[in-house]
Amino acid sequence: MDHEERKDSTASSARTGDTPAIEVFLDRYVGNGIHLFLSFLAVVIVVAAAIAAVDILIRDFPQLWQRTGNEYNVLHHVIQSILLVAIAAELGLLLLFHRAGAAIEVIIFVVARKMVTPDISGVELLLGTVSLVALVAARRYFIREKKDHELR
Repeated sequence: MDHEERKDSTASSARTGDTPAIEVFLDRYVGNGIHLFLSFLAVVIVVAAAIAAVDILIRDFPQLWQRTGNEYNVLHHVIQSILLVAIAAELGLLLLFHRAGAAIEVIIFVVARKMVTPDISGVELLLGTVSLVALVAARRYFIREKKDHELR
């Protein structure tokens, strides 16, 4: 009789939709471990971006005022470096907050960095411009932030 009661109780718990123990374990421990790893990775990326920004300010900006004849190349290098730091910072924010808007911003910075390279063709420039317009429009009209919901 005791065996039949256990059999009925397991059958009824499966029918009620109770969460299996393995799923609870995975959700609690493995999920938290992955979240902690991504948070640590995001902090490392943001710290590296901050160090790179200071490096740009100390090493690259003073080269803009030196009269060496290659200010244009130095300006391209500075702009590309700044956009690379922006990509790293946005990637860190994406890993921390998991926002769709942050993912689009990362792609915007990647496209913008590609567009400032000196050896870009006209077709690549046109495609980059079209993709930037499309990404900005998608971010503006399709991605709603919490502030937008509170205002409406």
